[in-house]
Amino acid sequence: MILTRLDKYRFLFEELVKRDFKKKYKRTVLGMVWSILSPLLTLLVMKLVFTQFFGRNTAHYTIYIFCGNLIFSYFNESTGQGMQSLTGNASIFTKVNVPKYLFLFSKNVQALINFGLSLCVFFCFCILDHITFTWKFILLLYPILCLMLFNIGVGLVLSALFVFFRDIQYLWSVFTMLLMYVSAIFYTIDSYSPEVRNLFLLNPIYLFIRYFRKIVIDATIPTTWFHLLMMADVIIVVALGCWMYKKYNTRFLYYV
Repeated sequence: MILTRLDKYRFLFEELVKRDFKKKYKRTVLGMVWSILSPLLTLLVMKLVFTQFFGRNTAHYTIYIFCGNLIFSYFNESTGQGMQSLTGNASIFTKVNVPKYLFLFSKNVQALINFGLSLCVFFCFCILDHITFTWKFILLLYPILCLMLFNIGVGLVLSALFVFFRDIQYLWSVFTMLLMYVSAIFYTIDSYSPEVRNLFLLNPIYLFIRYFRKIVIDATIPTTWFHLLMMADVIIVVALGCWMYKKYNTRFLYYV
């Protein structure tokens, strides 16, 4: 059903993606290069700051940080931009009857492209850090697909809430900052007790990061229940987002 409607409004969807890209890099000297340069600069700062505190005994610490920063940056960009996808396009859907989730999807496509560019740089760093590439790298498609759907689900929830409560942008900013610190991006959780380590599994972002590290650094495949836990998080969030869009679809017009 959704794919059929996307094909029907394909031209509009493509134009929305193009517009978002042009708007993001408007009047910048480097343009899309910032999609690669920004995560690299963030990685450099984190490596310089945290190596002396957390990375002395961590193998492939640069890749360890890069995994965390790569996943979290994609999540943060996708959900942050998706939150304002409805209010930012109110002038369109209040005049033309189009599926409102198109605007959120266009934001996610833009974030996904940026993530893909950063992922290419990530693999280059893996080569420089003498990471052995195995067939298991193909399994990275699973957390990437799950994260993409998870971002869409969170974006559906946030964009719906933002229509009615503009304060959500400030709360979300604080929440993502807290989320960054509890996602073990620049530190390991090995020194914690088993009970505390299990608490980290309640954080979906940590699950995606952990999956990447298990495949890339440890060259091992996560357990079946780990896969199922990630899938459960995705299903719950996407279902909640779809429910909110379906319930408040007509009310959006009166609040934007």
